Amino acid sequence: MHLRTHTGERPFKCDVCKKSFSQSGYLKFHLHTHTGERPFTCGVCKKSFSHSTTLKVHLRTHTGERPFKCDVCKKSFSQSGYLKLHLRTHTGEKPFKCDVCKKCFRQSGYLKLHHRTHTEERPFICDVCKTSYKFSGSLKLHLRIHTGEQPFTCDVCKKTFKLLSTLKLHLRTHTREQPFTCDVCKKSFKFSRSLKMHLRNHTEDRPFTCDVCKKSFKFSNSLKFHLRSHTEDRPFTCDVCKKSFKLASYLKVHLRSHTGERPFTCDVCKMSFKWSSSLKLHLSKHTVERP
Repeated sequence: MHLRTHTGERPFKCDVCKKSFSQSGYLKFHLHTHTGERPFTCGVCKKSFSHSTTLKVHLRTHTGERPFKCDVCKKSFSQSGYLKLHLRTHTGEKPFKCDVCKKCFRQSGYLKLHHRTHTEERPFICDVCKTSYKFSGSLKLHLRIHTGEQPFTCDVCKKTFKLLSTLKLHLRTHTREQPFTCDVCKKSFKFSRSLKMHLRNHTEDRPFTCDVCKKSFKFSNSLKFHLRSHTEDRPFTCDVCKKSFKLASYLKVHLRSHTGERPFTCDVCKMSFKWSSSLKLHLSKHTVERP
């Protein structure tokens, strides 16, 4: 029997799928994949397996045994296959190559997932709205739209989120962490997109252009507001006098003419004003400044 492993002889053939084996025992184990027979049962959780070796590996989930250790970083694994995959993080080996773009991967599973970027295959379909996805994880996240599930909770304010990444961003509102720093002026920001927008103040980058007059703007909101000068769109309307405005801030200031609100107060004489410009003019009375 041992000689067959060297000669390549495989005299034991499966009658179902015609696959051949060098030993009768291998064929016997293989037949379980067709019959569904699982004669080996875990004494702890009662889960059953086709092969004794598979049961042996499974038992390590209960015992915590990790007999396969990496010689480089000493990390241990429950299966030799896991150690083999891990070693590629040290050697840099990427044996699985994409036939289309030649990109290489450490695992065959990663290559299989990558292929979908070329084939546009979307095998994971939402049973509710029939939207399809390339990856199972994407479908899992999408389903939360229908279920309303928000499994990630902020320990500080108990607010819940659908994504762990969104929770991490939210936590910065409590920690005041600002990890994104401008290399030019050293100003820091909570979010990468805020830094990206800020950098336009230094680079004069104006990526948003008006199709009508070709004027360009640094921010999309600035372009949105500008377009109203061409359309005369005034979406913000006063409930009292029905006067309309292009910007919400203009409406907010206008409402003070109805409410009498005076939010700007002089620190010297405590006199209050409706507008910041009025306070600024008033302050000149307390100084030698004459506008």
